[in-house]
Amino acid sequence: MKLLRILLFLCIPAMVLSAAQKPNFVFLLVDDLGWGDFGCYGAEFHETPNIDKLASQGMMFNNGYAACTVCSPSRAAILSGCYPARLHLTDWIAGHRHPYAKLSVPDWKTKLDHERVLLPEALKEAGYATAFLGKWHLMPIGKEDFDQHYPTSHGFDVNIGGREWGHPKGPGRYFSPFGMPNLDDGKPGDFLTDKLTDAAVDFLDTMNKDKPFLMYFAYYTLHAPVMASPELVKKYTEKAKTFENKKNEYINPKRAGMVESLDQSVGRIMQKLEQMSVADNTVVILTGDNGGDYDQTTAGLKGYKGFSHEGGTREPFVVKWPGKTKAGSTCEEMVIGTDFYPTMLEMAGLPQKPDQHKDGISIVPLLTGKSKNLDRDMLYWHYPHYHRTKPYGAIRHGNWKLIEFFENGTLELYDLKNDPNETKNLATNQPEKAQKLLKELVAWRKQVGAQMMPDNPKYDPDRKKNKKRKRKVFKKK
Repeated sequence: MKLLRILLFLCIPAMVLSAAQKPNFVFLLVDDLGWGDFGCYGAEFHETPNIDKLASQGMMFNNGYAACTVCSPSRAAILSGCYPARLHLTDWIAGHRHPYAKLSVPDWKTKLDHERVLLPEALKEAGYATAFLGKWHLMPIGKEDFDQHYPTSHGFDVNIGGREWGHPKGPGRYFSPFGMPNLDDGKPGDFLTDKLTDAAVDFLDTMNKDKPFLMYFAYYTLHAPVMASPELVKKYTEKAKTFENKKNEYINPKRAGMVESLDQSVGRIMQKLEQMSVADNTVVILTGDNGGDYDQTTAGLKGYKGFSHEGGTREPFVVKWPGKTKAGSTCEEMVIGTDFYPTMLEMAGLPQKPDQHKDGISIVPLLTGKSKNLDRDMLYWHYPHYHRTKPYGAIRHGNWKLIEFFENGTLELYDLKNDPNETKNLATNQPEKAQKLLKELVAWRKQVGAQMMPDNPKYDPDRKKNKKRKRKVFKKK
């Protein structure tokens, strides 16, 4: 018995030390983030010194993907580690309605099942303090169990700003008043990104350094309505007058101001971590939920938010893991939003939950430099809905990408290594390759139980179709 007491005495400090050494996590998720929005990914009109600095301190991925071309499914994939097709949560909540389209939209889900152990729940089980800030958009609208699906019902201790909204809808939109849970409206003229950052800094101030934390900051920006402070709009209006637009960037002073406000927010958070002396034990992750809302935000990639092509899904993807990831490194391996869950568990020294994050794979070997490749060569997308594009499925196998459009079975095949902007459809020239990838895509859909689209008995091609939204592009005089 005496020996047992001695052993317990010796083990307790070790257990406490182990808990203290668990890394903190700051997860920064940007809405409608284009491949070409940041300086570190090639932007010249936008100014992002803090984000560029973050990228220089960690690893940048050149083949990082969102799990969907619209927001809610992509966010669900990050939190669950599962493809939207497996979750049956495959469109933004509550989606579009096309009652006379050729195919019927399946009876998809508009919430996350409580039976699932999500990323914040898994970390909370391991002693993490968890906070959610910003855009949630993962709860049913007007349903009986509406109140049971706030962030605090899914593993977060704190919810600031998260509700059913997909974009700011308060009286002032991005300006005060905001109309968001647990976020004070401040004073007239206050900007939403700044106020959420104030709340993030306040949360960090409450942290006990002996307890690890997850701060999941899901920005409402850069989603429309496009708004920025008058000072930043003026700055970029002046810059546009003399800017030589060599890369055909999207020149919009208001959106550029939104990007700079985001960058300032990232800078403030990084500075706070330094002030707290926890920066060396904090993993910082920055990515987006889907492509930018304009075709010129994608740095030449085809398509944008809502579209099946690379501009709709390929995202800036940055991870800073002090002491583990080589500063200023880059990675060419394919990674996707489902991978964060198992990756963060491994970073924290926690056991994997393969029965939960069924489609994710830890990217720790890439981050530590132990490997340049993962034991995976295929990624998938499934969108049985009408949006800016017709319903489709897609697979990326190595450097090849196949898109299948469900209405008529049309195929598009691209060699992304030689044609990253998807300018040449090779489906006709290489039918065997196209059919092989299609077979793999169909098999995957069956494996994950993806919902397919039946013929619509109300189909009427003569009914008026939805009008395409016209986009204004700022041009210098």
